[in-house]
Amino acid sequence: MSAADRRIQITESIAAETGIDEAMIERLVRAFYARIREDAVLGPIFEARITDWEPHLKRMCAFWSSVTLLTGRYSGQPMRVHAPLPVDARHFDRWLQLFAETAAEVCPPAAAEHFVFRARKIAESLELGIAVGKGVMLKRGERFLLDPA
Repeated sequence: MSAADRRIQITESIAAETGIDEAMIERLVRAFYARIREDAVLGPIFEARITDWEPHLKRMCAFWSSVTLLTGRYSGQPMRVHAPLPVDARHFDRWLQLFAETAAEVCPPAAAEHFVFRARKIAESLELGIAVGKGVMLKRGERFLLDPA
């Protein structure tokens, strides 16, 4: 079996187990970023950097398709994009809260669980990468704060 055939088989298996498909991904992405844009903490960070939302939403649909269904639709470097942002553990916690709430509203339970599991891993990775990029080596269980008060 070729790598492409294996990828298709894995994608079909995840879709069958969770109910996730491209239409669900798009509904989740659009609902989530609508919340982000209205959020007092995260909205300004996004609005300062995104002037045309439609290309961003399409890119995020491709990203979540790749992350959840392993479709390979996304190509990019998320760490490079996120590293310069003025964000820390508090921002990632808020992002995860909004994402989990949105997933619970938009998706059936198995799909929401799959999305949120992946989102947590992504947030952990980005937070760690941002910390390292700012010269902070986190110990196990430690969180990155821009201004630890």
